[in-house]
Amino acid sequence: MNKLFRSVTLAMMVFGFIATLLLSTARSALTVPNSIIESPSHAEVAQVPDFKRHFQTLGIEGSIIIHDSKRDRVYLYNPQRNATPFLPASTFKILNSLISLETGAIADEVAVLTWDGIPRFLPTWNRDLNLREAIKISAVWFYQVLARRVGYESMQKWVTQADYGNQNIGSPEDIDKFWLTGELRITPQEQIQFLRRLYDNELPFSARSLSIVKDIITVEKTPDYTLRAKTGWGQPDTGEFGWFVGYLEQNDNVYFFATNIDIRNPSDASARLEVTRLCLQDLGLL
Repeated sequence: MNKLFRSVTLAMMVFGFIATLLLSTARSALTVPNSIIESPSHAEVAQVPDFKRHFQTLGIEGSIIIHDSKRDRVYLYNPQRNATPFLPASTFKILNSLISLETGAIADEVAVLTWDGIPRFLPTWNRDLNLREAIKISAVWFYQVLARRVGYESMQKWVTQADYGNQNIGSPEDIDKFWLTGELRITPQEQIQFLRRLYDNELPFSARSLSIVKDIITVEKTPDYTLRAKTGWGQPDTGEFGWFVGYLEQNDNVYFFATNIDIRNPSDASARLEVTRLCLQDLGLL
């Protein structure tokens, strides 16, 4: 009798272990806990929905992370790339704007910088601009002027305090290009961390500076949602890549995202936005 009892008890324990393991696996296949943002060691993450098909349909290589703030869930594609550091390129304009406002390098979002008359890559850049206009069209010269006004030591201090990427802005000679061709690097995971702290007002800047920057990065506002984001286009020796990072406010919730793709032809530039929208739509958004 005791032998039968022990056998039944052992069988129940084994069944309970298997059931727990299956339940845990099912849950992890649907969502990824917030710890994935902090721990890039996760090599493979099963997920629903399947974002990969959108990258394949658009013919692009890249990655995406979407963090559902209320549910503390992370949906992603290509975890290895999400843990890979890249130049921030023009996504650094978010932090550059905060630093410039905080230090007085520029007074506010409507203060104008005078164009120096040197023709540049995009015709829309070749004019006097204010902060609101410059971030919309991603005018490089405008933010280079601001960086020089901030100065090397002050810039390094604020980049460090903001805990932005690897915090490496290079030497004083790199002050107006360290986010474009220098040593500064940030991963898509770190982009999400930065955006969350921006939204929660946890970055080391005044409420005024934070409010202005949140306003000027608004790219779409409807009765149903507000989308705040910034593009970036890096051109290092290893190949061109593009960013689209930001957050969506919808349904009393906030969804932070960071998309990074290879740019192999000019049409891929718009794919940064398109693949992000498709992935957000998979979550019933937009």
